[in-house]
Amino acid sequence: MLRRYFPEFTSSTVLHRPRTAAFFFLTFIFSYLLLNTTFDSCQIRLPDYLVSSTDIFSSAISLHSLSDSADTSLETVLKEASMHDKTVILTTLNEAWADPNNSILDLFLVSFRFGYQTSRLLNHLVIIALDQKAFVRCKRVHTHCFALTTEGVDFSQEAYFMTPDYLKMMWRRIDFLRSVLEMGYNFLFTDADVMWLRNPFPHFYPDADFQIACDHYSGNSTDIATNLANGGFSFVRSNIRSIEFYKYWYSSRATYPDLHDQDVLNHIKFDSILTDIHLKLRFLDTTYFGGFCEPSKDLNKVCTMHANCCVGLDNKVHDLRIMLQDWKNFMALPPSMKSSLRSTWRAPKNCSLALRRHLDLSRDRRNNG
Repeated sequence: MLRRYFPEFTSSTVLHRPRTAAFFFLTFIFSYLLLNTTFDSCQIRLPDYLVSSTDIFSSAISLHSLSDSADTSLETVLKEASMHDKTVILTTLNEAWADPNNSILDLFLVSFRFGYQTSRLLNHLVIIALDQKAFVRCKRVHTHCFALTTEGVDFSQEAYFMTPDYLKMMWRRIDFLRSVLEMGYNFLFTDADVMWLRNPFPHFYPDADFQIACDHYSGNSTDIATNLANGGFSFVRSNIRSIEFYKYWYSSRATYPDLHDQDVLNHIKFDSILTDIHLKLRFLDTTYFGGFCEPSKDLNKVCTMHANCCVGLDNKVHDLRIMLQDWKNFMALPPSMKSSLRSTWRAPKNCSLALRRHLDLSRDRRNNG
């Protein structure tokens, strides 16, 4: 009876419909992935109210990336972000520092845009996410993101200074950086609480394998005795010497089990192995690479400012906002006033107590040395 009115309604049509549905579904998925790739390659970010509608896909992609082989996916990310000489800028991020309501990450990225000739360097920045939420947040605001997980360890919350989670996070970072060197990439590692105000690359030593910022700078870039290194900012060239150094640094955690990577470095910098492997080590001048421990005093020269000597995320965010406002005010001055004005930072404020404690400790070390 039905065939009288629908002569084409046959059993083959019934069998054909699932194939048609599957075809349209696959077409939809392919179109979505194509658009997503286009947005990423053009560094375009959808507004939040649109991003939320694709959370089901973002979650799937994030989980897939988190479960991928780190070596394979890392090579792709580094290659896309690297400069012509295989140099990349690296930072690490967890959920606590990525929180959009009180975000170190936002201040970090804004500093590149407010800095002098620094915005283009964002093209070479890779954000290493230590947990899934940090990775999803990174993908919404930046192009080059990599998910680095550590089995059995949760790095998502704020890791308070010298707690067991803090130590694990710091040593995981050292081991990861060693792997980047082994892949043949030079890197400039920067903590996300470092504000980028000028392009730092012209101020690096051309012959150094490993150069690092300081909590205290003695005035001599080769002085290992009195320069106090800070692991939150370092430029390292990939070669046999630097790779062997990072292996030794990481293995030294067993010798100093209660110390973090920075304090261990301030111990092993005296070890003979650094001379044996001919490592060329330099310390960076706080005139160009300052921080709350020892602020740069010349806004006409400063490249970076680090919220070091400061405990607590809220304190860092508060004082970094003040610092960025000081920088914006300075940059708004006419050139004649910039060159003659001896501007100073209003920060640290909330971090000042931690700063005073650090300076007292440094003074005691020098007096006892």
